[in-house]
Amino acid sequence: MTQLFSSFINIGERTNVTGSAKFKRLILDGDYETALEVARQQVENGAQIIDINMDEAMLDSVQAMQTFLKLIASEPDISRVPIMIDSSKWEVIEAGLKCVQGKAIVNSISLKEGEDIFIKQARLIRRYGAATVVMAFDETGQADTQRRKVEICQRSYKLLTEVAGFPPEDIIFDPNIFAVATGIEEHNNYAVDFIEATREIRQTCPHVHVSGGLSNISFSFRGNNPVREAMHSVFLYHAIRAGMDMAIVNAGQLEVYDEIPAALREAVEDVILNRRQDATERLLEIAPQYQGDGKAAPQEDLRWREAPVSKRLEHALVKGITDYIIEDTEEARQQAEKPLHVIEGPLMDGMNVVGDLFGEGKMFLPQVVKSARVMKKAVAHLQPFIEAEKSADARSNGKILLATVKGDVHDIGKNIVGVVLQCNNFEVVDLGVMVPCETILHTAREENVDMIGLSGLITPSLDEMVHVAKEMQRQQCDLPLLIGGATTSKAHTAVKIEQNYDAPVVYVPNASRAVGVCQKLLNRQSRENFAVELDREYEKVRQQHARKQPRSKPVTLQHARDNRCKLDLTQLPSAPERLGVVPVSATINTLRRYIDWTPFFLTWSLAGKYPRILKDEVVGEQARSLFEDANAMLDRLAESGRLTAKGVCGVFAAANIGDDIEIYADGARNTVLGVARHLRQQTLKTDYPNYCLADFIAPKSSGVEDHMGAFAVTAGIGEDEIANQYREDGDDYNAIMIKAVADRLAEAFAEYLHERVRKEIWGYAAQEDWDNEALIREKYQGIRPAPGYAACPEHTEKQLIWDLLDVETHTGMKLTDNYAMWPGASVSGWYFAHPQSRYFAVAKIQQDQVEDYAQRKQWDITVANKWLAPNTNE
Repeated sequence: MTQLFSSFINIGERTNVTGSAKFKRLILDGDYETALEVARQQVENGAQIIDINMDEAMLDSVQAMQTFLKLIASEPDISRVPIMIDSSKWEVIEAGLKCVQGKAIVNSISLKEGEDIFIKQARLIRRYGAATVVMAFDETGQADTQRRKVEICQRSYKLLTEVAGFPPEDIIFDPNIFAVATGIEEHNNYAVDFIEATREIRQTCPHVHVSGGLSNISFSFRGNNPVREAMHSVFLYHAIRAGMDMAIVNAGQLEVYDEIPAALREAVEDVILNRRQDATERLLEIAPQYQGDGKAAPQEDLRWREAPVSKRLEHALVKGITDYIIEDTEEARQQAEKPLHVIEGPLMDGMNVVGDLFGEGKMFLPQVVKSARVMKKAVAHLQPFIEAEKSADARSNGKILLATVKGDVHDIGKNIVGVVLQCNNFEVVDLGVMVPCETILHTAREENVDMIGLSGLITPSLDEMVHVAKEMQRQQCDLPLLIGGATTSKAHTAVKIEQNYDAPVVYVPNASRAVGVCQKLLNRQSRENFAVELDREYEKVRQQHARKQPRSKPVTLQHARDNRCKLDLTQLPSAPERLGVVPVSATINTLRRYIDWTPFFLTWSLAGKYPRILKDEVVGEQARSLFEDANAMLDRLAESGRLTAKGVCGVFAAANIGDDIEIYADGARNTVLGVARHLRQQTLKTDYPNYCLADFIAPKSSGVEDHMGAFAVTAGIGEDEIANQYREDGDDYNAIMIKAVADRLAEAFAEYLHERVRKEIWGYAAQEDWDNEALIREKYQGIRPAPGYAACPEHTEKQLIWDLLDVETHTGMKLTDNYAMWPGASVSGWYFAHPQSRYFAVAKIQQDQVEDYAQRKQWDITVANKWLAPNTNE
């Protein structure tokens, strides 16, 4: 199913004066600028082709078509998709073909005026380099049965390919979609006729495409959009399987097949597939139920509201329902001796149920975070009453300090851990990000916490964690230390951190483990038993690490350089369209089309690949809910403008000198702007080179002019303020959601900008046309490795990107002491365009390369050892 729909092309229908009253009014009023927004909205809503029609009696259709197409040409957000020139007048079509950019599609030609005109028009279309829609229409009229549809299309195919010399892959047959459920018996099989004709056409006319005007199928139900959308979805579901691979649709109004209410879907399917004689009557009977929002959802089941207030509070917490929490909390307060008892009693009982369900795998992380939101609203209501009585705080399971260490700005994982702990009655002191060691230890003493949790994402954070552990030991601290974050591991904790501190040091791989670990550490006896277990476990890990041999035999740096990648200089990418620095901005609606959603679900501890995860038997329901919430967040962000995306990129003349790349101010290569220093793989390779990123740039000694690029983008301007506002409102769920969404947008920005560089700014792949799935799978030519990751693991190289692009001035992005990027939702890296360029992992290097790198960077060897430590075999 996914493969079927991934190749389906949506043709936007709203830039059509005969089909959109709004667009018609704008064109008649001469408001072409606003009319462009209609086109842009179609593209943003997922249209991969836009159909443009100017056939209106009060218009000069030729002039209107030419004006609009010329305006589109200057709008990259619109002109990136192909144009379908739609008209019943040949002079309008030809006028459009003369000024449209790229490969256009003509809509349409047919045999209704005979073979001679048909062949003449086809040859002209071929000369303009366009594809064409061919209607199932001949001298006797439109085809309405399966037999007629097939006959006309087969005849047209033969004339086009054998007489007109037309490429079959540029033929798009439209076998005519007609309305069903009209009350006329002869119309009942129209959808089936189209579907079966499509199947036969695709089998007998190789390489062609099949399209149609989707809105025709539901014409009988105009005025009832929910039913129409359901009919469109069901029709597409079956037509696509038969071979239909494009359709003229309103790309923003397609119902998801699986989300159509079951009763409506069955009734619509009966009509579309003509499965029963009374199908039309049955659909007409239930259609009024779906007027309005179209969900015909049963009335909310409020029977739980009849339960005692303690059970109502539990239900609200488990289900994440905030609608009634204030009134129920107030009712519980009226019944309790003290307001504090409501927290210690029914609210904590409910949260214990949440914790148990989460521990049993019957609730998922997003649901737990929503439960925390309900709890916070209840506590916020009770707080004034508690303070009025001057009561002590509710008893907690313990107090935990959490902090992202100095130099690191990433906190999504830490925030999730904090919420999960709070849901299990732990008090959390969250110090935020970039927290120095002295602040952590001072606050731990001031707050009298029971343990400290450190988080970090970038590799320098590992060294900072070691420093904190050593300082805790020096100050004779005995608090348990929790370690977590993307770069941390049990091996690093055992080898590098735990041996520097006598109290328990525990690696916590994810939020679901945090509660159990903290519970074991709170009780003195269980802590001692747990510490003994940890000692045994860590000792085993250290022994395994000591015995561990490199997967491949290490080689000297000279050996690795002798086995460098030999670049084919005949395949160098074309010279850039534009040299130098280019500031870039993008809207939320532009970026959301480039989002890779799979990592988003992993952020919330839901494992599975998008879009399959939405139908997963275990987590599918929760994934769908999360996906809806994320898209609702994107809608709000797009409307409010509170989150801003800014970026900057540049393409520069460059040359390889050993393992370094000199970057120049211009093609003359007289002024060196900077030198990128790279590391080389240093293990024995028999079938492959020992790669270094510098290998992908032509050597200076070759005299060949080559280029490379750099970029830095963020979608996080404003994310901290939005997250803090949510947190102040007691809404941790959306506080985490905004961070997760901003991260996805930043990665999407990197994808979007790389595409623009390939197609426009550098322009070495100007004809590239990949869909988002292909972009995610990196089907395109070129790579964009990021400092700190496998191919260029040394973080300080980000500074060169900042200097080359003047990143802070153009975007507001900053680098911390440890070269983490702020805002957290940011991405930076290099552009390499040669076809041989590829991603790889430097992995472990030897001391001779560390010393060589120190000399090239003009570093003291101790500095080199610090920054390269994660990559050495030492």
